[in-house]
Amino acid sequence: QVQLVESGGGLVQPGGSLRLSCTASGAISRIVNMAWYRQAPGKEREWFAHILSSGEISYATSVKGRFTLSKDNTGNAMYLQMNSLKPEETAVYYCNANVAFWGQGTQVTVSS
Repeated sequence: QVQLVESGGGLVQPGGSLRLSCTASGAISRIVNMAWYRQAPGKEREWFAHILSSGEISYATSVKGRFTLSKDNTGNAMYLQMNSLKPEETAVYYCNANVAFWGQGTQVTVSS
């Protein structure tokens, strides 16, 4: 089993920045891929960034150039630097590992 805990969410003004963290514990040696998803009110959960075991990182078009995913060398922490945030990006942000494991989510609210 892998446990994931997100942190770093909060209230930010449009155009502002936030940095999210995802800390993994448990069977971290089994983690192959990690990803970020988000779910806005009344909408389905959507993928927007991931890192593969090869180190390859991919982003959804909607966040490319504004969000940066990184991972520490220990393999048990992943980060998401979010810049130029928009009100429509208000959502609960989730960390995912190996598709099967999810964190509890952290709320990001973009509002003036």
